[in-house]
Amino acid sequence: MTHKNFLRLLHANNILRATFNKNDLAKLRKKTGYTFSNCKKALEVNNNDIALAEKWLKEQAQALGWSKATKLEGRSTLQGLIGLTMSNESSLLVEVNCETDFVARNKSFVSFVEMSLDTCLKHCQQHSDSNSLAKINLGNKDLKAIIGPEGKSLADHAALTISKLGENIQLRRATYLKNPGNVYLAGYTHPSSEKMTARVHTGKYGSLVAYTSASNNSTVQQVARQICQHIVGMNPAKIGVRGEDEPMENKDEESVMIYQDFLIDPSVTVEQLIEDVGINIIDFIRFECGEQIEDVGVPVEVSQNS
Repeated sequence: MTHKNFLRLLHANNILRATFNKNDLAKLRKKTGYTFSNCKKALEVNNNDIALAEKWLKEQAQALGWSKATKLEGRSTLQGLIGLTMSNESSLLVEVNCETDFVARNKSFVSFVEMSLDTCLKHCQQHSDSNSLAKINLGNKDLKAIIGPEGKSLADHAALTISKLGENIQLRRATYLKNPGNVYLAGYTHPSSEKMTARVHTGKYGSLVAYTSASNNSTVQQVARQICQHIVGMNPAKIGVRGEDEPMENKDEESVMIYQDFLIDPSVTVEQLIEDVGINIIDFIRFECGEQIEDVGVPVEVSQNS
C-alpha cells in the first residue's frame, strides 16, 4: 500500500469514527437529557460505551446535585406545584416547591413531581391496612427518605433535578387518604387539568374530599368535585356541625364550610347543597402552593374516622 493510499484510508476511518461518535452522542443526549458537552465528555471518558457513559453522567449529576442542593438549601421556595393522583381506593396530594414559576413549568420539574407522587403513593399503600378511612401526613424529612426508582431516595432524585435546573427544590408535604368501600373520594387541582381522566393532575392549588352518599351516581360525583373547587376557592377552616358551630354575622368572613355560600352557586349554602344532593362530608384536605403551614409533626400520622 502506498503512503498516499494509507493516508486516504486513515482519513476515511477517522470520518467513519467521527460519524459513529456523533450518533452515540445524539443517542446519549436524547436518552439522558444532559448537555452535548457533558455527553461528549462522558463518551470520551468511557470509550464510547453508551451504557457506561450514562452511568457516569448519573454519578456526576448526583454528586453535582448534592453540591448544588447544599449551596441552595437556604433559598426561598414559594413556587412549585401541587400534585394529585387518585384511584378507587386511595388518593394523594403532594407539594413540591421550587424558586420560580419558570422552573415550575419545566418538564423535568413536572416529571419529578409525577415520580414523587407515584413513589409516595406506593409507600403509603404499603403502610395503611386499615378498614376505616385512614389519613397519613408526611413532612419534608419523611418524603426525602422514601425510596424511589433505581433504589434511590426521593432526596437523591431531588438532587438530580436540582443539578439539571439549578434551583432549590423541596419536597414539602403530602397527605394520603385511603377510603373503605362505603366512603368515596373526590379531588381537584387549580388551574384545572385539561384531561380529567389523567392519572396525575397538577396545579397551584389542590383539594381532596372524603364523603358518603346513598348513591354515588354521576350527579353526586360532579357535586363532590365542585365542593373540591369550593374548598380551593373559599378556604374553609372546618366542615362544621350545626348546633356546635355558629355562623358568622358577616358572610364574607365565614370560615365554617357548611355556612359558606357555595362558590359555584352563591344562592345556596354548602349545607343546603349537600342536604339536597345527599352527601355527607367526612373530611377534606386543601393544599396551596407556598402557603404558611404548621409543622406536620410526627413522621407518619394515621387517623381514622367512622
